[in-house]
Amino acid sequence: MPGFQDILGHEGVKEHLINAIDTNKVSHAYIITGEEGMGRKSLAHAFALTLLCEKGGSEPCMKCHACKQVLAGSHPDLIHVTHEKPGSIGVDDIREQIQDTIMIRPYSSYYKIYILDEAEKMTVQAQNALLKTIEEPPSYAVIILLTTNQDIFLPTILSRCVQLKLKPLRDSVVKEYLINTLHVSEHQAAVYAAFARGNLGRAIHIATSEEFQEMYKGMLFLMVHLKNMTISEILDYIKTMIEENMDINECLDFMQLWYRDILMYKVTRDMNLLIFKNEYNSINEMSEKCSYDGFEKILQAIDKARVRLDANVNRDLALELMLLVMKEN
Repeated sequence: MPGFQDILGHEGVKEHLINAIDTNKVSHAYIITGEEGMGRKSLAHAFALTLLCEKGGSEPCMKCHACKQVLAGSHPDLIHVTHEKPGSIGVDDIREQIQDTIMIRPYSSYYKIYILDEAEKMTVQAQNALLKTIEEPPSYAVIILLTTNQDIFLPTILSRCVQLKLKPLRDSVVKEYLINTLHVSEHQAAVYAAFARGNLGRAIHIATSEEFQEMYKGMLFLMVHLKNMTISEILDYIKTMIEENMDINECLDFMQLWYRDILMYKVTRDMNLLIFKNEYNSINEMSEKCSYDGFEKILQAIDKARVRLDANVNRDLALELMLLVMKEN
């Protein structure tokens, strides 16, 4: 469990939380919003760890009894709200774990902290129950809601919470982390960072995933040999990949990045800007054969395929329509 200094990026959010601690202006309720893997839990735990630390600084000491308790998951004043049903957080979860316990004063610290992960799963009744607590909280209470989508919350919840939104990290920051910490090669780190789109957790998952490596090899073969394959051969190839549990959205991400590289090279003639530097020969050849209008049609076809697949349109048909456009252009 990291302190603030161990968390990569999110400087604005860290600065806000540290300043709240330093000036003794800690709010009673926070919403931390960001994609899965962006560091919501790390920030919430760093905040809780610092608030509960006996040294009272802007970074946890990691050595006092309170810090050791938090790190061991046994601090009595740090409560992780859980829920029985996987799809929703009900009113009983909020009443039993927050409302019924919040008036009991902290056991050993000044603060009593509740962390509610997947808060977007709260039912309207659960949100209304939580609202009563947030409207009149005891002075020592801090409630931290972690969510991938705060738009689902009632406006009254949003208005009573400090809202902190996590922004994607720069690709260069993610790349540097992968090289220095996971000892990934520079070329691979650039590819993983491009796929992760500023999400460090996703980048780490990709870099250590055998499934991703298989998808990468398969899609690279497909993109390089696409022009010499028939539509039925391409469809059979993709079907095989899907049967091997390849993530279709990752396949579409690959296609978008591949054509983005070819278009980038066509415009700039600068191979240093490429993600797929090792495929320079294929990219150079395709950049000369495909027109700007062709690239636009291909990228639009990939977007349309994604929309159709999200809408549960026949998968084979959606892919076939996309591949036809790729072949034609």
